[in-house]
Amino acid sequence: MSYAVKEIFLTLQGEGMQAGRRSVFLRFAGCNLWSGRESDRAGAQCRFCDTDFVGTDGDNGGRYEAGALAARVLELWGEPEGEGGEGAADRPLVVVTGGEPMLQLDSALVDALHSAGFEIAAETNGTLPAAAGLDWICVSPKAGTRIVQRSGDELKLVWPQIGIDPADLAGWDFRHFLIQPLDGPERAASLAASIDYVMNHPRWRLTLQSHKVIGMP
Repeated sequence: MSYAVKEIFLTLQGEGMQAGRRSVFLRFAGCNLWSGRESDRAGAQCRFCDTDFVGTDGDNGGRYEAGALAARVLELWGEPEGEGGEGAADRPLVVVTGGEPMLQLDSALVDALHSAGFEIAAETNGTLPAAAGLDWICVSPKAGTRIVQRSGDELKLVWPQIGIDPADLAGWDFRHFLIQPLDGPERAASLAASIDYVMNHPRWRLTLQSHKVIGMP
């Protein structure tokens, strides 16, 4: 199988429980909730996406076989100074995202990335089952969709969303429950609403898009 990749780049994870961690982002092309075309946004199941996942024209984008893709991810990771630790916490991290990565991510690529030494984190909308063998699963549910992946490491709810109640998600099987303010014209109001929710529901934790604050992709 070949994989349609929008872009691959080295950065710091900007969101969630692993924020601030050096990582290679592997962004697949395509999504099952929106075509990515602005002309289709109003009728999409997810209307607030701020990511370009259309085509394969981004940095290091293209079509790859599993081995070649893992090799490219490893090349971008490079050999940072100060390595030499042992254990999962010291492994290089690849964040597989999209679009919707579960449209393409499969056991062949999971095995290839693991063979290259990577810890694999995936960010998904949860409407498709997560690939087997992942080390970290982040689900970001969208209102009005049927979520089948109701377990993982972190549930990250972009907030506020009309038609979805955080209380209805609290019984799902996640280690961490996160609220992330919806970016856009009403970002100040979204931040205030998110802070208010977390202050009144301490099971949830506030997460921000810190990569935008520090100017990283």
